[in-house]
Amino acid sequence: MPAPRAILFDLDGTLADTAPDLAAAVNWLRTERGLDPTPYEVLRPTASAGARGMIGAAFGLAPGDEGYEELRLAWFERYQSAMSTYTTLFDGIPELLDGITDAGMAWGIVTNKPSRFTDPLVPQIALAHAGCIVSGDTTGFAKPHPAPLLEGARRLGIAPEQCWYVGDDLRDIEAGHAAGMVTVACVWGYCGAIEPSTWGADYLLETPAQLLALLGQVSEAARQAEHAA
Repeated sequence: MPAPRAILFDLDGTLADTAPDLAAAVNWLRTERGLDPTPYEVLRPTASAGARGMIGAAFGLAPGDEGYEELRLAWFERYQSAMSTYTTLFDGIPELLDGITDAGMAWGIVTNKPSRFTDPLVPQIALAHAGCIVSGDTTGFAKPHPAPLLEGARRLGIAPEQCWYVGDDLRDIEAGHAAGMVTVACVWGYCGAIEPSTWGADYLLETPAQLLALLGQVSEAARQAEHAA
């Protein structure tokens, strides 16, 4: 397999552990309504699905249900007011990104998170040096549509087939395949209700350190193949 020239990442559940602030915002809504908070362990697996996941887990409502839209807008407001109170990068992410840069590869962010949240959050969690940031409303399409990933590759100036996409949700892997990219499912993220081993990702990894090691192995194999040729 050729070594990639760029690695594109999902944000929530892949680079950053945003679930504590997402959960706090929806439990804020429950408290306002005189309800007990929903346990964090119930909310965390739904974090990659944003408002749909949080409101579904906390209130049992789905898009189209009565009351859902009101809760969605209120959740946006609560979350935007406190997006980085508890959010941190996952262990090993700073070292992974430094290693990618040191290897001469580019990296960027492609997320379904709307830009009203992505733009202020990214610099607050030390990711402002990303080579590109593509939000859920950047292209008019959201993952699993490939358009956001293709836009990320375009902004980096690198062909999609020379990019890898890393994410913690089935939609990430579907989008990566549709964009013609090598896909990596990161088990350190939220992963939702569907077993990651069934997603069809090219790689299934448990830690950012494993991804850094894999990139080193692939790059070394590519160098050896080039030398042999």
